Amino acid sequence: MKLKRQFPLIGIMVIAGLILAACGPSEPAVPEAVATEEAVATEEAVATVEMDGMFPEGTSIHIVQWSHFVPRYDGWIDTFVEEWGESRGVDVTIDHVGIPETTSTLSASIDAGDGPTLIEVLFAPSAFVEGVHDLTDVNEKAVELFGEQADTCRLSSYLPVLDKFYGYCHGWIPDPGDFDYALWTAAGYPNGPTTWADLLDGGTKIKNDAGIPLGIGLSPELDSRLAARAIIWSYGGSIQDENECVVINSPEVIEAVEYMTELYQNTMTEEVFAWTPGSNNDGLIAGELSYILNSISAYRSLQKIDTDAADNIGFSPALVGPRGDQHASAHVWQIYVIPNYVEGAELEAAKEFLLHLTKNYNDVVFNTELYNFPAFASTAPDLEGWLNDDPFESSPADKLNVLSDALDWTVYLGYPGPANPAIGEIFGSSIMPTMMGKAALGELTAEEAVAEAEGQINDIFDKWREKGLVGCN
Repeated sequence: MKLKRQFPLIGIMVIAGLILAACGPSEPAVPEAVATEEAVATEEAVATVEMDGMFPEGTSIHIVQWSHFVPRYDGWIDTFVEEWGESRGVDVTIDHVGIPETTSTLSASIDAGDGPTLIEVLFAPSAFVEGVHDLTDVNEKAVELFGEQADTCRLSSYLPVLDKFYGYCHGWIPDPGDFDYALWTAAGYPNGPTTWADLLDGGTKIKNDAGIPLGIGLSPELDSRLAARAIIWSYGGSIQDENECVVINSPEVIEAVEYMTELYQNTMTEEVFAWTPGSNNDGLIAGELSYILNSISAYRSLQKIDTDAADNIGFSPALVGPRGDQHASAHVWQIYVIPNYVEGAELEAAKEFLLHLTKNYNDVVFNTELYNFPAFASTAPDLEGWLNDDPFESSPADKLNVLSDALDWTVYLGYPGPANPAIGEIFGSSIMPTMMGKAALGELTAEEAVAEAEGQINDIFDKWREKGLVGCN
């Protein structure tokens, strides 16, 4: 096996070799204190994919995937793919790259008609649907083996207009609120905010009394894009409806933009207009922000730096809007695609690897320090126990149990319609945080900002409809 590491900044399938067996998955290397109780899955908890025989001599696959936010995972999967390759007679190369390089590698490889076998991206790559293999067979086999797939994953890898699974989503990451216990307790919210109204009220008090702002971005970057959508969805709005018709210019969206304007003016500073993907992590770790929207990665980093400060961090689910709506996007999705140039034994081996990885997801969850959640719940039977008694020494030990019902409030890009190419382009163009930012700065009224965004969004939808990849004709 060949390993390459890079750390920049920021169908034919071997079905005959796959059988359903009542065996437990491999055990993760857990801390000794919890190994006997929480790391061992029951025999009935998850199906095991067993494979017989070897692939033809000379079979190789090349995997390109992101450098995980939890470094422990990269080391684990390097060993995992090496062991799988040796057991199946496959020479495996794995490259770890930065998030932007995943999609640029995919695009360049499709254009060249040559490149990696498997490329893992973190957002629905529907714009590349015509350049990648239909993985309906793998997705259907996974459901047969492991049970129902989480909607946020299934709908991030399927395009209804073509009835095609253009990817295979093996995991997703929740995006809760991270808050400072002490500051929010002093503001009258010992359990943190539960509604967007609470966030405005408590955030205002904290900024006035302690001089500590909220950290919700209004710039062209990942976390700002996700936050804008969470507010819009929780106010009852959306970019498109379930039929892929543009509905952004609605009273609900205008109300959400007005809310963000008030939130910015009362609880934040102009720094949010220069936000980068690391800004809220850095601010939380430094004790300079009272609340952020992010995965648990910032908290895990803080645990390694200052345990007392980490103990002061709490988590909240998606905040509830004025009419009871409660939605947030996943932080990212881990989606493998296989370009069309991959054929024969290489293609068969790639598909088999996807199912083998899924079968071992208990190990994935542990080795990402509970950052990755499984697309198929049966494959990580220990997750619930770990959320209630964190093997990575949270205090209190059940701090992360707020994530146990994260699927109830986690949706996907494009909700309530599909994650189509238009939605992907809008996400990448940062139209939503720009819309909110112009209103927050007073450059446009909320109505004007939404109308401007609507024009841009309609142009994007029209372009992709002409290609036959978006509905609502």
